[in-house]
Amino acid sequence: MSESRRFVPRFVDDYLLALLARASHAASSGFHARLKARGVAVPVWRVLATLDGAAEGVTVGELAETCLMQQPTMSKLLDRMAAEGLVIRHREGRSMRIRATQAGAALAAELVEEARAHEAALLARHAATAPALKALLREIAGPSTDAA
Repeated sequence: MSESRRFVPRFVDDYLLALLARASHAASSGFHARLKARGVAVPVWRVLATLDGAAEGVTVGELAETCLMQQPTMSKLLDRMAAEGLVIRHREGRSMRIRATQAGAALAAELVEEARAHEAALLARHAATAPALKALLREIAGPSTDAA
């Protein structure tokens, strides 16, 4: 192999999807470690964060989409969270809505506060470009599910 060939970047080193995945992992690993130390699994955090501020609750499908899970997997997670007293199911017509219990809402509020502090520390290192970055990521991600 020639010496000049050795320094050619690999495809994945400049591939948008790989960069997004690596950036997400790097940005979230510290917060995920704090969740683990508290005994909170990342999927539980995602559900609680999605339910935070959703007084009317959220459907299982909306939760699955927002939390990046398959609906059957989400249903099993919600069963465990209900058994732990973090969420309740409420039927509205043909739809099942999920709401945080008082204990779930309290835990969500604590975790959201920690997540905001983690995000602020991360964005402080990139203050000049953070608003544009977040806008670009929202555009790439597309419209979010309206939980209300």
